[in-house]
Amino acid sequence: MAANNNMPTALDKEQIFGMAEKEMEYRVELFNNLTQTCFAKCVEKRYKESELNMGENSCIDRCVSKYWQVTNLVGQLLGSGRPPM
Repeated sequence: MAANNNMPTALDKEQIFGMAEKEMEYRVELFNNLTQTCFAKCVEKRYKESELNMGENSCIDRCVSKYWQVTNLVGQLLGSGRPPM
């Protein structure tokens, strides 16, 4: 009987696991960078209140939105192979 070629080999599984691990590391780094960037930009160094105020909340919302937009744009440009604008 011929071996089923659709079944992933141990090497394939190892490569898939390695790629998934790299993707998770990338996502964690992206989240940490986003958190640090937006926190530094939007939250005052001296805490006055235990909760974020309205201005800080709005700033964080805008910062996160812009961060994701830029990250997606860079990803699309890198994926398409086009030079930056």
